[in-house]
Amino acid sequence: MAEIEREAMEYDVVIVGAGPAGLSAAIRLKQLDADLNVVVLEKGSEVGAHILSGAVLDPCGLDALIPDWKERGAPLNVPVRKDNFYLLGEAGKFRVPNWPMPPLMSNHGAYVVSMGNVCRWMAEQAEELGVEVFPGMACSEIVYGDGGEVKGVVAGEFGKNADGTPGPNYEPGMELHGKYVFLGEGVRGSLSKQVIAKYDLAEGKEPQKYGLGMKEIWEVDPDKHREGTVTHTMGWPLGGNAGGGSFIYHIENNQVYVGFVVHLNYKNPYLYPYMEFQRFKHHPMVADLLKGGKRVAYGARAISEGGWQSMPKMVAPGVALLGCSVGMVNVPRIKGNHNAMLSGKAAAEAAHAAIAEGRSADELTAYEADVRDGPIGADLRKVRNVKPMWSKWGLMPSLALGGLDMWTNAIGLSLFGTMKHGKTDAAATELASKHKRIDYPKPDGTLSFDRLTNVAFSFTNHDENQPAHLTLKDPDVPVKVGLAQYAGPSARYCPAGVYEFVEEDGKEPRFVINFQNCVHCKTCDIKDPPQNIVWTTPQGGDGPNYPNM
Repeated sequence: MAEIEREAMEYDVVIVGAGPAGLSAAIRLKQLDADLNVVVLEKGSEVGAHILSGAVLDPCGLDALIPDWKERGAPLNVPVRKDNFYLLGEAGKFRVPNWPMPPLMSNHGAYVVSMGNVCRWMAEQAEELGVEVFPGMACSEIVYGDGGEVKGVVAGEFGKNADGTPGPNYEPGMELHGKYVFLGEGVRGSLSKQVIAKYDLAEGKEPQKYGLGMKEIWEVDPDKHREGTVTHTMGWPLGGNAGGGSFIYHIENNQVYVGFVVHLNYKNPYLYPYMEFQRFKHHPMVADLLKGGKRVAYGARAISEGGWQSMPKMVAPGVALLGCSVGMVNVPRIKGNHNAMLSGKAAAEAAHAAIAEGRSADELTAYEADVRDGPIGADLRKVRNVKPMWSKWGLMPSLALGGLDMWTNAIGLSLFGTMKHGKTDAAATELASKHKRIDYPKPDGTLSFDRLTNVAFSFTNHDENQPAHLTLKDPDVPVKVGLAQYAGPSARYCPAGVYEFVEEDGKEPRFVINFQNCVHCKTCDIKDPPQNIVWTTPQGGDGPNYPNM
C-alpha cells in the first residue's frame, strides 16, 4: 500500500486526552500565555463520554488550577457529609470506626462528583481561554522526528475496511505537530504504552499494578437517599480470592453510585470480577438500599494501583506522560483525579518555561522533578506500601500494618521502607489446574444483571466495518494456551463480554472477539496471562457514551 500522505498542523502543545490531566494542562498553558497554540484531542464522542471514576474528588487540584471554581459554576455540588467504612461478611457487617484511621483517609472537604461532568465543565473553561478542543478525534499513531523525538500524533483517521485497507469513504486524518506532546490518555493508553516501551521509561521501576473498577448509577427510593454519604466496604464477596472492595456514594437527584473494584493480581483464573460485583449487590446492606430503585447506567475501566514504586520516567524527547498514563492513584484513598490535575498543571508550567526559553522537543525534566518532589510525590510516598502489603499478606494484616505504616509515614518515618510489587498482574494468574471453579448465582434481573444487558446501559457503539481495535499477537494462543492452560479467563475478566469461546460439534473451540461491546477498560491488555491481546484505539467517537460517570 502506498504511503499515506497527510496534511500537518503546527501547535505549541498537542494534548491527547480530555480527562482531568489533559484539560488541566491546557487551561494552565493558556493562563500562562494566551498566545500559545494549544489543542486537546479526545477519542470519545464528546468530552466526558469516556470518563468513568468513583468519584469523591479532593478539590486541591482545582484549587491550584482555578481558585474561583465555585464562582465559575464547577459541578461540585455535593460535599461529603458522612464517611462510613465496613467489613462485610456474607450476611452481616462491621463498621470500622473513623478515629483510628490516618488523617489522610478522611473525606472531609471532598465532594461526590461525576468526573464526566467535571471534565465537560473544564473543557468549557479551556475553550473560553482559546484552547481548541476536538472530541471524536482518536489518536492512532505517534509521529517521530528525524532525531527520534516525539514530534506529534496522527488524529482523525476514519473509514478503514475491516482488513485495514482504506474504504470508499476513507479519511487519512491529520498530523498534529507540537513543540511538546502531552499524553493524558488515562490508564494503559495505547500511545503511552508505545512511548514507555520505545524509550524504556519503566526501567528500574516496579511493574504497574491495576484494578478493575465497575460502576452502576442507580436511582433509589428518596426515603433511602442520604446526599453526601460515602460508604466503602471490604471483605465479602471476594474473601481470599482477590483483593478489592466497593464504594457507595450518594449524589444529587436521589442517585447513588454503586461501584466495585477487583485487584487484577488475583491467582484463580476462574474468578469472574463482573459476577463478584453483581453478587455484592445482594448483600443485605446493599440490597435494602437498591430495592425499589432502578439502574440507569453501567461502565467499567481499569485503575492504576502501583503508586510510587511503579511510576515510570515521565518524560522523553518531545513528550510527557500525565496523570494515569503514569499512575498517580492514591490506593487507600481511592483518589487520583486531584493528582491528575496537579500533573497537568506541572507539565504545563514546565512546557511554558521551556518554550519561553526557545526550547522544543527536549525532555521536560522540570515536570518530572515537580511531580516527584512536589505535592503529588508527597501524597503517594505516604501510602506506597499499602498495595504491596495487601498483595503479600491479605486483607486483615494489611489493614493493621498499612494503617501503622501510613501513620508513621505522616511524620516522615517508614518501618517497612519501600516494598516491592513483584509480578505483573498477568504473571500472577495461575494455571487452572491449581484452582477450583467458582459457582456464581444467576443474576435476578432486578438487583443483578447479565453482562450484555448491562453493557447496553454504557451506550457503547462501534462501527462494525472498521478493523477490530483488539488484536492478537498470535491467533492460536487463546485456544492453545488461554483455554487449555488457564480455562479461558478472557471470557470472565472482561466486564463487557467481548471475548468468548464458541464450541461447535466436532470442532476445536473458536475464539471470538466481539469488539463492538468494548467499553475501553483495557483489562484484557493487562490481565491476559500470555499477554497476547493488544488494545489499540478504534476510530474517533466510538466506544462508550457515559452520561454522568
